[in-house]
Amino acid sequence: MEYIPAKTIVSSRYEGGWFGSNYTMNLYKGCCHGCIYCDSRSECYQIRDFDRVKAKENALETIARDLRGKRKKGMVITGAMSDPYNPFEEKLRLTRGALELLDRYGFGAAIDTKSPLVTRDTDILKSIQRHSPVSVSITITTAEDELCRKIERHVPVSTERFEAISELSRQGIPCGILLMPLLPFINDTEKNVRAIVRKAKEAGARWIFAYPGMGVTLRQNQRVYFYDRLDESFPGMREKYLQVYGDQYDCVSPRAKDLWQELIRACDENGLLYRMEDISLFLHAPYRVQQTSLFE
Repeated sequence: MEYIPAKTIVSSRYEGGWFGSNYTMNLYKGCCHGCIYCDSRSECYQIRDFDRVKAKENALETIARDLRGKRKKGMVITGAMSDPYNPFEEKLRLTRGALELLDRYGFGAAIDTKSPLVTRDTDILKSIQRHSPVSVSITITTAEDELCRKIERHVPVSTERFEAISELSRQGIPCGILLMPLLPFINDTEKNVRAIVRKAKEAGARWIFAYPGMGVTLRQNQRVYFYDRLDESFPGMREKYLQVYGDQYDCVSPRAKDLWQELIRACDENGLLYRMEDISLFLHAPYRVQQTSLFE
């Protein structure tokens, strides 16, 4: 494991983040999941050797210092740029240590991940839940394990992620699904959306969040990587993308409107939230009376 310096890890306070978060935290840089669509691979983020995971030096000491220096408590989100539960986390336990610090200093936690390893830390999440909001969102882009293996190459398959949601739900941890991206001509079907909603409900998820645009973003070197992977797993698909999208950044599914309406209909029928403002309200509502000054 390579370690890289970091002066700070928990960001400055901001308002209106996903799930009502106030701070961001990334303990790792780079990702070895091998998802063919990952925007974090883009040149603008300046992550060299993206597929090689690097940990931040003295991460827990830095996080503790950052948290002690915050004037206001809040919810800390992790997983936006690099999955906090990459394979190295099982031994390094940096994410677990960071959650323990959030608990100690009275902060909430929002986790975005593709890994069932998150279930290891339900004990800490339940402890945080006593004083602050907690959420776990697991990315699931296809209900089919065979397709999952093609587009998310080194990640536990969708079935295992649904099982993780079931375990989190049984433990009383609020959890849901990030349904993004939907790759045009690959997983952008009403059948796939309906299947994910159905399995989410069966697993005990409380929300499914997706962008109304229902597509994928491609820019700089990420586009090259994506097209090379299409050549390997979906012969002829590169040409279709070039014909429809050229060098566009935002590649919206031709079915976007119908997919969005199908998602809304399916979520309403199954009692699942899908608007971020509703999800945030659901997560924070139990704490607003006694902790208004902390989360508003």
